[in-house]
Amino acid sequence: MATTTNMMHIAIATPSSIFSSREASKPGVAVFTSNITCAKLKASSHISSTHSLYRNVNSSPLRFGRMITKAMSDSNGVKPLPGLPIDLRGKRAFIAGVADDHGYGWAIAKSLAAAGAEILVGTWVPALNIFESNFRRGKFDESRVLPDGSLMKITKVYPLDAVYDTPEDVPEDVKTNKRYAGSSKWTVKEVAESVKEDFGSIDILVHSLANGPEVSKPLLETSRYGYLAAISASSYSYVSLLQHFAPIMNRGGATISLTYIASERIIPGYGGGMSSAKAALESDTQVLAFEAGRKHGIRVNTISAGPLRSRAAKAIGFIDMMIDYSSENAPLQKELSAEEVGNAAAFLASPLASAITGTVLYVDNGLNAMGVGVDSPVFKDLNIPRNNKN
Repeated sequence: MATTTNMMHIAIATPSSIFSSREASKPGVAVFTSNITCAKLKASSHISSTHSLYRNVNSSPLRFGRMITKAMSDSNGVKPLPGLPIDLRGKRAFIAGVADDHGYGWAIAKSLAAAGAEILVGTWVPALNIFESNFRRGKFDESRVLPDGSLMKITKVYPLDAVYDTPEDVPEDVKTNKRYAGSSKWTVKEVAESVKEDFGSIDILVHSLANGPEVSKPLLETSRYGYLAAISASSYSYVSLLQHFAPIMNRGGATISLTYIASERIIPGYGGGMSSAKAALESDTQVLAFEAGRKHGIRVNTISAGPLRSRAAKAIGFIDMMIDYSSENAPLQKELSAEEVGNAAAFLASPLASAITGTVLYVDNGLNAMGVGVDSPVFKDLNIPRNNKN
């Protein structure tokens, strides 16, 4: 579920490089398995004057029990399945909107990294200090572990506020805001230019951005400012990213955004114009697929993700209810994991999805297919099957 915070934010960061000293012994092919034995990390770190983050890691066993999609056979000596690995080696991805290790943006970055892609991140400027502090203190160590036991490496973190397209668009009160002090070149145009200067090109662009300052208000009570702010931050920001990044994307590349079922169904409590913003995002996905496909040879898709207990989603105030509702009513009675959305994004970014564009891909345990809530008392006398193995 792509959701929002109550402040006007889009992404986070200052130019930083994050490296893991531990490299994968078999890099580049996505291997998603269940019950993965990984590493529990203890780390010491420092930030240099250029804001580079380095980490030396010692490992000991740590076991994860979560079920994750198996893209190919694991590294237990069994040969990988022939012909259909998700292999993104040699590809470079820019993920806009990673603020912590709880949301879909982080999960997508991990899945792309597991498939071998190089990861660049755009992060909201005012959240930079928190992001770096948490990284230094090792709070992301466990969540950086990839399926083969190596650590996800972020090559560079860029400051980004995707509400502003060019420096001329930034109002004076934002320029002088102390939360932006020390950062520069963080508008969409400037970030794209910086990425081009640093790396030349990218292959994958991910839009994991959403914000509605009045999201807790019903649409009928939403102000013009709140409505337009939601559209600007949550949907036009994708148009802007494509305008500025598509020219530096290699042909055959892929772009992915995150939407939510509120674009086409009524979700009480998801207000402030956010449902309208998601509807615009999905419509724009189709038009951009045509225009970017014809002009740049790249694919444009969006993932309609189910609810997730991310930090941003909690700002709405009813995320737990939505997760409970989904578990009771979706065809698959289980809580959606961020990794499942990340794996779907890795597929859409890979050559396996080379003919898929202009599509809304539902990753929500099938809840979008339901016409009624089967947990309603009116259905109590029906023999509705249930999964009793949750």
